[in-house]
Amino acid sequence: MNRRHLLQLLAGGIAASTLAACGRRKASEPALKADARLLALGDSLTFGYGAPPGEDWPARLAALTGWQVVNEGVNGDTSAGALKRLDALLAADSYDAVLVGIGGNDMLRGVPLQTTRDNIAAIVRQARTHTPRVALIATPAPELLRATIGALGDAPLYEEVATAEQALLIPAVYAGVLSDPALRSDRIHANAQGYEKIAQQIADRLQKAGWR
Repeated sequence: MNRRHLLQLLAGGIAASTLAACGRRKASEPALKADARLLALGDSLTFGYGAPPGEDWPARLAALTGWQVVNEGVNGDTSAGALKRLDALLAADSYDAVLVGIGGNDMLRGVPLQTTRDNIAAIVRQARTHTPRVALIATPAPELLRATIGALGDAPLYEEVATAEQALLIPAVYAGVLSDPALRSDRIHANAQGYEKIAQQIADRLQKAGWR
């Protein structure tokens, strides 16, 4: 092997090592502590409408993980309402993470999608000033035909906001549960079994993300 060939090989190896280092993921943050406090901000699906008290998914998530999950779901709330509430909630207490599930009522009421997108993005940004751990739970688009055949899908705006605002996206959980008549209390709400499944799937997603 001549000297020129050897130098080419060495240069190639250095370049490959540099590219590998650039593509390597940064070390993830440590998992949440066992007694972590989480804020669950949302609407009736967070509140637990359609199930007995204590059967909502935040309560179930707390039981599964040991975390303290504060349920700030409000029946009928919109993205504008949640955004308005958030500042006082974050000022009143300290949270290790924030889970956001809002926007379904916006879509049901015909709020412009750009308005909903902007509000949810503002919620995520505000939550991220409080903690780097913010998760966005996607809500399905209210499509009657797809609901009837059990094939609801997430509204695209959730993936768009999660990507733009660097939030953890939790997709297909609400859509999957609300597509199953056995897990619903009515057309747009889960029952106790449905909320239990939502909690388990959220817990699984958070574990995969390194939160637990």
